[in-house]
Amino acid sequence: MNADIDIFGVYVPSLMILALVAIIANLLLRSVLARAGVYRLVWHRSLFDLALFVIVLSGLFSIFQRFVS
Repeated sequence: MNADIDIFGVYVPSLMILALVAIIANLLLRSVLARAGVYRLVWHRSLFDLALFVIVLSGLFSIFQRFVS
């Protein structure tokens, strides 16, 4: 991925911006899942949260690639 985003003269890697968006989305998803009681069914909450972050980040990356290409 070669796309860098210019923010006030500073070039920021687009993966970093996507990771920040994924963290925010992950925080929202975690609160929804906690309220729904899904974590009672999960064996290891930290691994589940990491896997959820990777899934969200890869989904955002896939969507970003379709718009850039």
